[in-house]
Amino acid sequence: MQRIEVNVVTGVQTTIEMTAAEIAALPTPVLPTYQELRAKAYPPITDYIDGIVKGDTVQVQAYIDACLAVKQEFPK
Repeated sequence: MQRIEVNVVTGVQTTIEMTAAEIAALPTPVLPTYQELRAKAYPPITDYIDGIVKGDTVQVQAYIDACLAVKQEFPK
């Protein structure tokens, strides 16, 4: 693995081979959990509440369908 260093004064780029210790010290990427992915994808709860208050069963069902689609997209 290589890293590129750039001299900010001259703009010269230098490619340097990384040592095993440098590679081992690199941070491991943290992937989001399915709970985090789901939380971002769910529709706002206000859509559901608005449908309940208005008595709009189509809006309520659309909210439920959207939630079920998120659960399918990001399974446990």
